[in-house]
Amino acid sequence: MRTRAQIATLTQPAPLPRKASEMTTPAILPSRNEDDGFFGSMTRCPERDRRSVEVWTLTSRLVAEAIGADSEEDMRGIRDFLDSRWGRHFADDVVGALQGSTADSEVAITTTIAKWQDWRISSRTQREEGIPVGLPYLTGWVQHFAVMAAMEEVG
Repeated sequence: MRTRAQIATLTQPAPLPRKASEMTTPAILPSRNEDDGFFGSMTRCPERDRRSVEVWTLTSRLVAEAIGADSEEDMRGIRDFLDSRWGRHFADDVVGALQGSTADSEVAITTTIAKWQDWRISSRTQREEGIPVGLPYLTGWVQHFAVMAAMEEVG
């Protein structure tokens, strides 16, 4: 026999799923490599329409939204990815978009995110880095750096 509390729970409607705009992203972490990686490349880009720290924050937020980041570990992965040589390659694509027909940093970043999400992790990258084959490229690399950061904390 069910209690009144159990019956009350059964008769209440299920909560609606949260909209993407209602989800919270954990805090954006600052770069630890302002001379190189994404931050350094964007600092040297004369076409950017914002200060480097604003471009960093915008990029971190947009990447977090694109990959569904919802934890501090995910945000460490984003920071470490952007600080790495892969972040420099990502910045190269953003700069390329800014030098092309896109004069707005947000559009250039969003375009680059879509491009990187369309690519897939190859079996070679899986063998060399351990990232599962078939994952979207950006998601795979961010998760790789999140795992590496977690392993550093433990070790």
